[in-house]
Amino acid sequence: MELRHLRYFVAVGEALNFTRAAEKLHLAQPSLSRQIQDLEEEIGVRMLNRSRQGVSLTTPGKSFLADAKRVLAHGVEIVEAVQRLDREEKRDLNIGYVANPIYDLLPATLSAFQATFPTVPVHLYDMTCGDQLRALADGKIDLGFVGSWHVRERSGLQSRPIAAYKTVAALPKTHHFARRSTVKLKDLEPMFFVGISEHSRPGYRQWLTETCEKAGFKPKVRQEVEFERPVLQAVAGGLGIALLPEPVKNMPHPDVVFRPINPAVVTPFWVAWREENESPALKAYVTVVAEFEQRMRSPAQRRRKAPARSNGKGA
Repeated sequence: MELRHLRYFVAVGEALNFTRAAEKLHLAQPSLSRQIQDLEEEIGVRMLNRSRQGVSLTTPGKSFLADAKRVLAHGVEIVEAVQRLDREEKRDLNIGYVANPIYDLLPATLSAFQATFPTVPVHLYDMTCGDQLRALADGKIDLGFVGSWHVRERSGLQSRPIAAYKTVAALPKTHHFARRSTVKLKDLEPMFFVGISEHSRPGYRQWLTETCEKAGFKPKVRQEVEFERPVLQAVAGGLGIALLPEPVKNMPHPDVVFRPINPAVVTPFWVAWREENESPALKAYVTVVAEFEQRMRSPAQRRRKAPARSNGKGA
């Protein structure tokens, strides 16, 4: 017995007329009659009364008709569910990123993801960390490489670290500290700092303050700009020095040097996504990101690995 036999029987059982049922099924009437007869013979139960007056259901036939309808309806639900899943798996994946600081992270994770999910369209948006957080809140992107500063405090987001970067001091090339191989953080106390605005890097100001306070002073911020490149331009112009993640060296400036600071300050780099986003493509990409992050860790760090954090209510 196949599903088509159930469809044929339901058509006859509802119409109680072989001719009308055959027209509905686009079958020849003799063929339909033979299919129903084969079904009855296979089951071993007569389910239709046939007479000159017409067709009627036997008692077993009435029961079989109700069960056949349920089976066919369930079959439709199964097909619709798998079609819906297929559509969801092929739904576009929208990712926000900051170009320079994650230069080594985004290509590696995308390559691994698209090797496994080649049919999922991926769209990339070069955005500031602040714009990414706003786009996540508005549902315009699925995941953001949102940076290093206090993303865990954002309600409604889930996040996890994907890397950890050392902090470097960006100094004018002519500054006397530029001759040092390492700069003591405490030695930067008399200097003015160039910072990054809260609009483009939410939490940077707080991070800078906390970092310097651990060395025993409060930073004097002379100017705040929107992006890393204007920071370097301001440093090169002698307006101050800056503390930035080490990958900023990917955007060199001829009049700026980068020096490690002592004590070392290591800041994790986070990806984030909306807690309520159920996209299968997003979940698959987060898994790829997690695997990449594990490979990046040393064995000792892996033993101390913490799970992804949820920042929704009750977290």
